[in-house]
Parts: sequence; structure tokens; C-alpha cells
Amino acid sequence: MRLIRQGFHFYLIGILTLTFGIALTILSRLGASPFDALLVGLHRTFGLTIGSWEIVVGFSMVLCNALAQKSRPEYYALLTSLITGIGIDLWLFVLSNWINPLTLVGQSFALALGIVFTGIGVATYLQSNFAPNPLDRSMLVLSDLTGWNVTYSRALISIMLVILAFFFQGAIGIGTLINALLTGVLINFFMPYIAIIKNKTEKQKEHFA
Repeated sequence: MRLIRQGFHFYLIGILTLTFGIALTILSRLGASPFDALLVGLHRTFGLTIGSWEIVVGFSMVLCNALAQKSRPEYYALLTSLITGIGIDLWLFVLSNWINPLTLVGQSFALALGIVFTGIGVATYLQSNFAPNPLDRSMLVLSDLTGWNVTYSRALISIMLVILAFFFQGAIGIGTLINALLTGVLINFFMPYIAIIKNKTEKQKEHFA
């Protein structure tokens, strides 16, 4: 039970950090990740908040994954979409009050910082092994169904998301390309450091238990 609570701490901190990064990339106005660009497009087209669309699209992907695998929906993945959606709206509300990147320098700084925090957030919540991300699960499902490796599966999903985002006037820009190229690299870079922090934290808790 203690390990589960510890894992949930990393899960929650990771999601909050991830959504902070997502909010920064959206506010940069230089382009969000393919998935987030679609969420912005749905928000612009149909209303509702960006976080609400994260929940709606996440739920839809969970159901599609279950149908493709002919299995029950992963209910923890629904929780991930819910917390992520709330986190995005929370950070957008907080940051929009004091971030207004009117200059290209300000926009670039917000984009770079957002991508870095996105990488840290994903690397952190992945350490928990608590609940899958619907998008990441879709990548694995497509890989299993087609026999493609994960890189090709993720690339195809990203292309499809960008096309959808384009039709819905999503937040597509140079930041979308940079996000797609660098996020995976940053996740791989930060994961060993986050793992070290997690191991030290667990050992300290065991020592004082």
C-alpha cells in the first residue's frame, strides 16, 4: 500500500507538471503538440474549455482502444484524462493572468519552457506505472494490430491528429513540429534522473518507517 501511495504521488506530480507544460505551449501561440493542437481546435470550433475536450477525446480514445482490443475499458486511463483536463484548464486560468507573450522572444521562451516541463511531467508520471495515458495506449494498440514498431505507430497517430487539428483550426505552428521532435528526446533524458529521485525517496521512507 505504501508503494501504491508513493507511485500515486509521482503520478499526480507528473500530471500537474505535464499540464503546466501543455498550458505554456498553448499560450505561446507558436503551436502546441499534435494532440493539444486538436484540443484547441475543438475548443475554437465547438466551445467548451480545452481541458473539457481533453476529457472528451481521452474518453473516446479509451473506448476505441477497448473495442480494438476487444477488452474492457481501462478505467484508470479515464482518471488520467480527467485529471489532465482539469490540470490544463487550471494552469491556463492561472497563467493567462500574467503571461502575455506579445513578442517573439516571449513566445519562444514560453514554448521552450513548456516543452521542457512537458518532458519532465511525462517522465515523472511514467515512473508511477499507475494509469496509462489514452494516447500512449492507442500507440501501443496500433502497434499490436499492425505489427509496426512504436515509432511508426506514434508518427501515424501524430499525422492524423495534425490533419484533424488543421480542419478544426487548431493551434498548429512551428511549435507543433518542435514538440513532436523534442518531447520524446526530453522524456528519455529526464527518466533516469526521475528514477533516481524516486528510488531515494522510497529508501528514505523505508528508513523512517
